[in-house]
Amino acid sequence: MEIRQLRYFVCAIEQGSMGKAARELGVVTSALSQQISRLESELATRLLQRTATGIIPTDAGIAFFRQAQLALRNIDAAARAARQARLSGHVSVGLAPTTAAVLGLPLILAMRERYPDVRLHLVESLSGHLGAMLNARQLDLAILFNDDAGRKWSVTPLLEERLYVIAAQGFKGFPRRKTVRLAGLAGLPLAMPTHMHGLRSVLASAVRRQAVGLDVTMEIDSLALLMDAVAAGLVATIQPGAAVTRLAAHGLAMAQISDPGLVRRNLLASLSDDELSPAALAARVVMRDTARALADGGRWVGAHSLHEA
Repeated sequence: MEIRQLRYFVCAIEQGSMGKAARELGVVTSALSQQISRLESELATRLLQRTATGIIPTDAGIAFFRQAQLALRNIDAAARAARQARLSGHVSVGLAPTTAAVLGLPLILAMRERYPDVRLHLVESLSGHLGAMLNARQLDLAILFNDDAGRKWSVTPLLEERLYVIAAQGFKGFPRRKTVRLAGLAGLPLAMPTHMHGLRSVLASAVRRQAVGLDVTMEIDSLALLMDAVAAGLVATIQPGAAVTRLAAHGLAMAQISDPGLVRRNLLASLSDDELSPAALAARVVMRDTARALADGGRWVGAHSLHEA
């Protein structure tokens, strides 16, 4: 006797129809009927009677239904107890500055709610540094923008972010439309992070493919300082929408870069599963769920989540 057979039988009684129960359970009617028939064979008694309008339980079916309901409630209670057990331990997580701006606090809150006894160590650094720290086992988990350096990592595609050109309102040469091609930014003075940053690598690849030039007049590896320079009207920059999460009050101008395929892909990278502690395995699920919820809920500007098939 299998748990799913109990669930199928209880649902069939509650719905009063094999077809309705199959739709509720997300299975085909023939599969549902087959499982209940196996259950009847194992019990050597008829549990259901088929009628022109649906199904009704036999006397044996009524008696079994009550006990099956009780068994399922106990099984569900056991599952809840397991989920709510207070997991403890330590997990270290690396986030790039733009990612930390939008994901950092929601991740802290989600971990505090679901696993209050897990001690969370958050590291904010450039994606290149985070990859090196992951390889050196100084981090358990990190959100990166490429997986070239980590052949032994466990990698889950998380989301893609559209890129924007961002500047102070009225910045000279800023595009007048809400969308712009990369080639249309030639001559616009830009501040960008160095090549240790994953975003710079994404742009460098696009520039090579299109044979266009960007006027990078300043390199700044601090997101806060870079955005201060932009807000002061000194330069423009190209960043994902997450870069303005903490700067909404500055009234910056933004135009989406519309080149096909020019996105920043976020990957949830971790040590291999057999190297991760239970706390780290749990945190990985929380990170995935929190990031995708932010993107799906429109709270991660310009991002859309990538779900496994």
